[in-house]
Amino acid sequence: MKAIPTRAALLALALHATLTTALLCGTVALMPVHARETTGNPQLSLPRTTIRAGMFNIDAQVAATTDTRATGLMWRRGMPQHEGMLFVFEQPATQCFWMRNTPSPLTAAFVAEDGTIVNLADMSPLSDDSHCSAKPVRFVLEMNQGWFAQRGIKAGSKLGGEAFGSR
Repeated sequence: MKAIPTRAALLALALHATLTTALLCGTVALMPVHARETTGNPQLSLPRTTIRAGMFNIDAQVAATTDTRATGLMWRRGMPQHEGMLFVFEQPATQCFWMRNTPSPLTAAFVAEDGTIVNLADMSPLSDDSHCSAKPVRFVLEMNQGWFAQRGIKAGSKLGGEAFGSR
């Protein structure tokens, strides 16, 4: 005796066939949204400020608006070793950063209002992993990954410059 498929079994079979065809034809993407955003316009003409980190000077672009902070270093393919981006917030708060659409590995320094580095976080390219300040901060300075470690700059180190009220 031959079994007669139920309506649910026929629907499941049709759905399976449709998804298989869609996957084979490339009409369904199973990757995260951020992986599909492969092109965009990097911010290259933001205002700049000089930050002192020990005996080193950093030429930092300043992201001080909601839009410039949201874009940050997205789509930037590499950055000179002496450059970074300073994110400036109106009030100290816990700040969390990710690397969506950011192809270069970076280190984020979470910085208090007086320029003291609260904590550092190495961030992997194109990741949605969240990296947060250990306590409320007013600034975040992103540099090429390893820049701080190679120069012995760590949590507790103090940065100088106009942004932090020192010259």
